[in-house]
Amino acid sequence: MNFTAELESNNQLNFLDITIHKTPTKWTTSIHRKPSFTESIILQSSNHPPQHKHTALRYLHNRLNTYHLQHDEYKEELVTIHSIMLNNGFPIHTHTPPQGSLTKPPARNQIKPHKNGPPLTYMGRETTFITNIFKKAHIRITLHTNNTLHKLLVPKPQALDK
Repeated sequence: MNFTAELESNNQLNFLDITIHKTPTKWTTSIHRKPSFTESIILQSSNHPPQHKHTALRYLHNRLNTYHLQHDEYKEELVTIHSIMLNNGFPIHTHTPPQGSLTKPPARNQIKPHKNGPPLTYMGRETTFITNIFKKAHIRITLHTNNTLHKLLVPKPQALDK
């Protein structure tokens, strides 16, 4: 492992995904984004499982609500999240995160699903319907997509002409 020391500049220091601001009386934090940041996440219109599409939104909302941001920074981050949603085709619903976004501890008497369930290629709403049937039987399904880098980058073998 290699570690690098970051030096404070203008009374602030970037650490992971936050910026720590030092004032004479206190420390405050804000969200840090690299200059190469783009507002790209999986498009709402893409053929991916809804759980995959909403993962980035859950992360953004969880970060917004768990970091101790000042009121102005909170509002600025909320505007950024809304911009990301709009640019990727997601509807904006007030200030609430997508359903199930904040993690909740499991109930003590809850039956845990099998650790590794059968893989299923996501094909649309039908896949979600089938997954829900398995969920009721406490069988976990692992969703996959056909859109992989391997399939996009590796050339397909050409058929031999006779």
